[in-house]
Amino acid sequence: MYIHELSCDWMSHPFMRNRFLLSTEAEVRRVHDAGIRIVVIDTERGIDVEAPTVQQAAAATEAEVQQIAAHAVRPARVAIGEELERAARVRRQAADLVKNVMADARLGKAIEIGPVQPVVQNVTESILRNPGALMGLLRIKSKDDYTFLHSVSVCTLLVAFCHSRGMDDAIVREAGMGALLHDTGKALVPDAILNKPGPLTEAEFAIIRRHPEDGWRILQQAPGISQVALDITRHHHERIDGSGYPDKLAGDDISELAKMAAIVDVYDAITADRCYHKGMPAASALRKLHEWSKFHFDPLLVQAFMRCVGIYPVGTLVLLESGRLGVVVEPHESNLLAPKVNTFFHTKRNVYIRPELVDLSRNLGAGGADRIVSHENPARWNVDPDRFMVPA
Repeated sequence: MYIHELSCDWMSHPFMRNRFLLSTEAEVRRVHDAGIRIVVIDTERGIDVEAPTVQQAAAATEAEVQQIAAHAVRPARVAIGEELERAARVRRQAADLVKNVMADARLGKAIEIGPVQPVVQNVTESILRNPGALMGLLRIKSKDDYTFLHSVSVCTLLVAFCHSRGMDDAIVREAGMGALLHDTGKALVPDAILNKPGPLTEAEFAIIRRHPEDGWRILQQAPGISQVALDITRHHHERIDGSGYPDKLAGDDISELAKMAAIVDVYDAITADRCYHKGMPAASALRKLHEWSKFHFDPLLVQAFMRCVGIYPVGTLVLLESGRLGVVVEPHESNLLAPKVNTFFHTKRNVYIRPELVDLSRNLGAGGADRIVSHENPARWNVDPDRFMVPA
């Protein structure tokens, strides 16, 4: 058979390519041993098999996602435009902190926990005011600052996730600290591997896989570090089917917070552009996580995360029934299928239009009377939805 897609995030498998001809039992075993349980095959380039088509599988996933949407979310306290400037400062502050931590770890210096706590607090306060602002800003990363901003993103997402589940404030702070420091072990990975503009060899992949344990060892020497933060650092790459690393834990042997950290870590990784990996739109990434939760993640926690960020997360490009394209700027507090959308392009006329904020929960004459048909990839329409994140 010809493998068209390995259904896992690109950092979770040791193969040089994502697409290749599968021709021996040894190759089949390698796929299975890597924890991959679902693959997409190209029947024009290899043997066919009785299986649902890509379209059928996508339709089934979408139907399940629509059911998940029937739950309430917490409303934002302030408008996204009001929070963006403060969120930008938090983003810079947190990224600088992670850079300093990585530099200290590389030099063998002890990590100071004191400066981490106020940064996590600032992230938390921004999330409580309007989670979409900081999350939206963190979707944009360059290859030069990816490692640092990925840690800030995982912190932001995990803090939001914990709050959405009503967890204790003290636990949320410890989880945020663990998330901000979770990739400390990457300080020991050579830059040539970390920023390699191509697939990793198996030897390089093995070095990358050491970073959770390396980070755990480094942080153990930090006075004041909590067991929650250490657990997240060591176990954010574990998978519930036992296919993760470094300890190959499975099921309930993985803590709830480590399971949550694993979900947000993969979500941020697969939505980011890397040297040889084009990030996918957030809405598509959530649907992938839902598919993978059958084996790799706790399905109930994935569903809770989807309700936390919305099945159309802030910043998602959507196509409306009217033919307009818009960017999601705010989820609805009780209906994830009806967010507020800033429309700016008409697909039937292929022209930009005057931006208009559409509240999809309202009726005709009240700024609504439209609905989302699909989430879209901006590359398909050659548009930049980020320009329209703040309604005029």
